[in-house]
This record gives sequence, structure tokens and C-alpha cells, in this order.
Amino acid sequence: MSAQKTSASRTKPVSAVGAFVGFVGFSVLAGLLVTIGVTPAIAVAGVTTTSTIGVFESLPEYIEIGDLPQRNEVLAYQGGQSVHLATVYDQNRQELSFDQISDQLKNAAIDGEDKRFYDHGGVDMTSLVRAGVGSLAGGLGESGGGSTLTMQLVRNIKMQQALELPTEEERNKAYNDAVEQTIPRKLEEMKLAIGLAKKYSHKEILTGYLNIAYFGDQTYGVQAAAQHYFNKNATDLTPQEAASILAIVQSPNTRNLSDPKYYDANVARRDVILKSMYAQKHLTKEQFDSAIASKPAGYVHLTAPNQGCKAAAGNGSQFFCDYAVKVVKQMSQLGGTEKERGVAWRNGGYTVQTTLNLDLNGQQKDLLNKYDPNTETRFQLGATMNSVEASTGRILTMAQNKDYDQSIQTPPTATSLNFSADREYGGSSGFQTGSTYKLFTLLDWLKDGHGLNETVNGTPHSINRWTECGAVNYTPYGPKNDSAGEAGNYTVARATALSVNAAFASMASKLDLCDIKQTAQDLGVHSADEKTELNSYPSSILGTNTIAPMTMASAYATIANNGTYCKPIAIDNITDATGKSLGGQPKECKQVLDPSVAATAAFALQGTIKYGTAVGAQTAGGTPMFAKTGTTDDADQIWLVGGSSKVATAYWQGNWDGGKTNLRHYYSGSGYGSYASNRADVWRQAMTPINTYFPGEAFPAPSQTAIRGNSIAVPNVAGQTADQARSAISAAGFTYVDGGTQPGGGTAGTVSSTSPGSGSLLSRGSSVTVYTTDGTQSTVPEAAGQSVGDARSTMNNAGFGNVAVADAFEKGDGKNQCTVASIDPAPGTATSKDTGVTLKLYGDKDGKAPKGCK
Repeated sequence: MSAQKTSASRTKPVSAVGAFVGFVGFSVLAGLLVTIGVTPAIAVAGVTTTSTIGVFESLPEYIEIGDLPQRNEVLAYQGGQSVHLATVYDQNRQELSFDQISDQLKNAAIDGEDKRFYDHGGVDMTSLVRAGVGSLAGGLGESGGGSTLTMQLVRNIKMQQALELPTEEERNKAYNDAVEQTIPRKLEEMKLAIGLAKKYSHKEILTGYLNIAYFGDQTYGVQAAAQHYFNKNATDLTPQEAASILAIVQSPNTRNLSDPKYYDANVARRDVILKSMYAQKHLTKEQFDSAIASKPAGYVHLTAPNQGCKAAAGNGSQFFCDYAVKVVKQMSQLGGTEKERGVAWRNGGYTVQTTLNLDLNGQQKDLLNKYDPNTETRFQLGATMNSVEASTGRILTMAQNKDYDQSIQTPPTATSLNFSADREYGGSSGFQTGSTYKLFTLLDWLKDGHGLNETVNGTPHSINRWTECGAVNYTPYGPKNDSAGEAGNYTVARATALSVNAAFASMASKLDLCDIKQTAQDLGVHSADEKTELNSYPSSILGTNTIAPMTMASAYATIANNGTYCKPIAIDNITDATGKSLGGQPKECKQVLDPSVAATAAFALQGTIKYGTAVGAQTAGGTPMFAKTGTTDDADQIWLVGGSSKVATAYWQGNWDGGKTNLRHYYSGSGYGSYASNRADVWRQAMTPINTYFPGEAFPAPSQTAIRGNSIAVPNVAGQTADQARSAISAAGFTYVDGGTQPGGGTAGTVSSTSPGSGSLLSRGSSVTVYTTDGTQSTVPEAAGQSVGDARSTMNNAGFGNVAVADAFEKGDGKNQCTVASIDPAPGTATSKDTGVTLKLYGDKDGKAPKGCK
């Protein structure tokens, strides 16, 4: 159960005895109360003299204060050294000893809640009787209820135990049981309070109460409350500060000091406590008058917690801290069950060394602040950068543009959602990945024996036949290309670099869609909610699944790691309270791709940076890098994922709330361009320091066999008859497609061209379109330097019968006069045979006509 839910359940002061007396009538309980409470020593001694005590004895007797939290320290790396990241408790609490708590706080607690604390054995008969009388009179009497501090501690312990249960349903039930104000519950609370008084001293009970109580705004214990509300320690509080803290405990939602709107309610209860402290002579008249006259605005100095992930050291490290703590709580080193692990973490004393590199993470946070500012108000802009060490899976960075805030009302610049991680670790449900998902089609293409130089159709077209899990799927699907004018045939290498949608659809139609999905899963890819199965529809090849950025970074790291996938890890080591090393997350790496497939994919993806959609991503040092961009249909999600041989980095920016704002149309700031157009440059800036920390090496060169694959070259059938071409195309293993007759030269009815052209590499069974000529065209031949007669013959032999000589002449050199200087149309031009051809000749040295040339 969250702290918010906890506090929401306690919105009114607890005066349980009055409520429970009201149920049954004070007279009915009088005998029981007298027997139990009139002589506390009898109850404490466990003397059972009546049947009423027998009923009481049947209830649970003992409850433990238990170990209050020790300090859990979380570490990261900075400058190559292990450094402090955060101090984390299961709840925002810091345990104090009795001597560390100010007398003002102790007095405020006793005077305000339980004046006879040191005189009773856990249950105060006088207060119980007064509460009963007050209930019969329609109120609770001067005491404000009969619960002693010991009884309140029992209730707090049971509430705390409820929060440690494994499921939300169990937590809710146990918590409601703990605060339920019924006769059986009150009797149990009284009995357990007597048990506590038997086992613990008054000092231990008071200390336990002040350390465990909830003080609103996700703050537990008086030390955390003093630091949060007054920016000082609980040893140094003034009377008004002490009374204000104790005023919160009965109604933490309405009397806490996190907002001035709660001040009046706090002061009303504070002043009751101050009057009681004065009456008990724990305040002088001067102290009392000064405290009563004070205003919370004069002494409240609201301070962010200096423990917990919100206070984590380092720029933008808070989301990773929260992620790492969630991971730790699942590790077997803390226990075999969820309950055992929860108790172990709450008891604390652990030192956790994480994988986070504060230097790199801070630099990435600065980039996001600049190019994807959390102050964007036109739409809900989210952005993350996640870097993973390829050979280990160690998470080096987890930067996010939004600030970390787990409070109920977060400012627009902050969020509780960790966009980088799966829902289990941060509440986010992931984002459509766009064309970064094409990697898995490329890998399956290579695994199936195809090559990078194979030619595929990149013109948008409908494909009606797909293979899905071995079965034929006749779902028409034909994606458009992202850029206008993208059409024609592409090699797979070029289609990858330019991210041509139609080309990848052509590739996927030759594969099994379930095999593509399996390839993605082999590289650790899964839906961010970890429940929804990856889909394998035809459209999924272009990135319709919703996936966490960290997952995509780890998948691409597999390419860098020669086909070995390493599951992402955040914890290098855990040390327990005794100093014993318990180890970290195990390195889980598995060879999922043949190294030659990974090398060939890396080779293709380097083209994205060299001449494709990520030009501008190359770092100045020249470290070899590969990448793939991704853009959803509406450009509402923008990606760039890639890396060096050492580190992979995923950069995502988009509408985190599911909106459809086009990031190509919005600009992050003066001179920065649109959000979408910035991605290559921003990614380059992120990779520059990474390449310094982790110098990358050249990727293994792919073999020529891998580049060619099992493809077949299209035969040259130019000049053949249609029947001859059909026979040759079929014999080569292709499907003959009649492209019809086109204007052209040569003998009518013979082949003029094919698409793809001769020599292109295609898969067996691919279609080859054959075009025949109608014989109406010819190509203007070269005739420069020939005499007029010879040039006429050359043109006539090429089919051009309309040949003329220009009236103007070029300047000659005295030796080349009357020979051809130029031809119009120019040689090599394919045109109709009816086209007139003009010959321009050389004249004399002045460019004048010599005699007898024509």
C-alpha cells in the first residue's frame, strides 16, 4: 500500500474508545474495564480472577515493536570511483534513540496524547472512563479519547505490518482491520498494549511510537518530519514546532505542514497540546505565550527529503535510483519470498552498488533538458536516454527529461512515471518503436540466408500474401514510405540505411512473421506491460508494439556484442549490515545470433549514419558506430537506437500520454530545429563522452557470402524475344512478369529492359518484369570527326532518315574543316526515329563556311 493510500485512510483523529462505548453502552463494559484497568498492575501481572479476564486472555497477547529501519545506502560510479547515490528506506523514516529526541517532542507526545503514560501499564482506566462518559454525553470529554500512546503504538505497528504484506488486497484488508474501531478490535488493541508494557520499558515504547508514527506527506517518524517541515533535526525543536508535529499524527492528511491550507487545522490542535504542556509545567509562561503567538509561516521551512530516491545525488539520477531499489527488492539475496525480502529491506543495513555512471547520466540529462525541455506546455513531451554496456548488460544511464516526483500532485515538469522501464519498474506502458523494430526483420532476413545486396521492391504496393507461423495469411497490407518520392528497387543495405517501409514489407513477405517476432524475443524484446504478447501482424514489422526504451537499448547491444544478448542489470553488488558481500545481479548472457549475422547487420546499420536517416550522428573521433532511426506514422514517437562495439544507446522522445502531436512540427528552442530533426545531433552528443569512457573498436567485417546471401543474379535477356526471355527468367528461378511493350529501339518485340535490371540479386521465386520494344526509337550514334557523307550514313544506319547540316560552323584548326563537330540530339539520346538530326561542322579558323562542305 502506498503512503498516499495510508494517509488517505487516516483523515480523522482516532478516538476509538468513545466510538466503541457508543456501540454497546458504557454500563455494559464497566465490569470488564474495571477488572482490566482499575488496577493496571493486576492486568500487567496477568492475574485472571474473573470470567471477564478469561475472555480477555483469549485474545492475542504479544506484539513486537520490531527492528526499526537501519540506513540502506545506494552507491553509483563517478570519475571511476564508487560514490554515494542515495539513502533509501522502505518509508521516509530515520530512527532515533530516546536521547536523540528532544524533550519538547517527548513532552508534546505525552502531554497531548497520554498524560498518565508513566503511571499505567499500557491501558489507562481513567482516560477510558472519561471517554466513556464523554461518549454518553455526546462527546469524547476533555481527554479526546481513551487510547494511550502504547495503544496507538500497537495500532501503528499493525498498520506497518499490513504494509509489508505481498499483495494489495492483503495490504488493504490488514490495514483496514488495524484501524477498524469495533469492540473486538479495541479489546485486542488493549490486550496487545498490556503485552507491550510487559515486555518494553516506557522509554522504549515512547521511542518506538515517535519513530513509527506517520506525519503526512510521505514522512514517517519525528526525525524525518522535523527535517521535512522545519529543515532541522528532532533534537532541536522549539515548543511550537514540537506541538505542530504532534498535532499532525491524528490526522496526517488535514494537519500536515506541506501546504498553508492545512495551517489553521494544525494550529487548532497544536494549541491544545501547548496548553497541556503548560498545564503540566513543561513550559514556562513566557515559552507558552511565545509559542501560542507564533504562526506556522514563521517557522515552517519545507525541505525536500534528504533520504529516498527523490534526494538522490547526481543530475537526473532519481529514476534510476527508484528502478534499482525495485530490482533489489526482487533479489534472492534478501530472502526467498516477497514478504521476507520486504522485511529485510525495511530492516535495512544494506549497501547497494549500482551500475549507474553519474557522469554520463548527468550529461544526458543536460542534453534532454536542452533539447526536450520539461517546460514544454503545448503537448505532453517525454524523452529518455538509456545506455547499456554491450558485453555485460550493465545499465550505465537512465536519463529522463521530466523530474522525479512521487507525490500526489506533481508539477507539470515532473512525473512519477519512469518512461525508460517496464510498467513493473516505473508505471510506464512503453511506446511504439517505429522503424527501429525493422532490425528484427533484417536479422531474420539474414538468418534465412538472404543478403544485403539482394534487391527488393521499395515502391509502395499492396502485398496480399503473408506467412504467419507457417500458415498463409491473405491480409492485404501495403505501407506507404515515409519520404515522398521513395520508389523503385533497393538493395537491402540501402533500404536499411534509408529506412524504406515498402522495401521492408517486401522483405517480410518472403519470411515468416512469427520468425521475425521470435527473433525480437530472442534479443529480449517484450511489451512494456510484460503481459501483452508481441503481435506478429504485417504492420508489426514497422514497430507497432509498445516497448520500453531500455529494452530496445539492450536489444541493439546484442548487435554490438557479436550476437550475444545480455539481460540488463542494475546491481553490481549488495553488502549486508555485517559487511558480508552478497553479490549482485547475475550476468545473464546468451548467444542468440550467429556472429556473422550480427556482423552483417552492424555493417548495414553503419550505412544509416554514413548516408541514411541518421547522418550527423557520427562522433568526431571516428569511432565506428551503427544506428537505426524510428518514426511512427504520426511522428508522435521519435527514436534513434544504436551504438559502438562497447555501448548501445536508445534515444526516445514522444507523446508520453498517448497523444498524436507531430514532433516534426514543434521546435524545442531557438536554433535547435524541430524535436524530430534534432535526434541525430543529440544522439551524437550523448555518444561522444561514452566513446571516451568506453573506446569502441571496428566491427567484424561481414563475409561476401553474407552480403550476397542465397540470392540469384537476374540474367541479361536484352535483345531476346519474349519467349526466349521467359525461358531464361524461369530457368534462373524467377517468376516472369510481362511488363508490356514500350517505345524503344532495336527490333520490335524484343526485350528492351527488365526490372530489376540484369545483374541484380534477387531471392529465388522473385518476380522479374520484362519490357519489350516497339522498335520506334533509336539511340543517336556518335559521329564526331566524320565527314558529312559518312555521318549521314551512320545516322541512316541507326534509323534516322531526317539528317540536316547546320548553317553555322565551329572554328576549325585548318585540318578538320567540313568534319562533324557536334550532333543534336546529342549522341546517346534515345528518341523516335522520326526525329530530325542536325550535324554541325567545323569551318575555317574564323568559323566561316569553307567551300564544298555540303
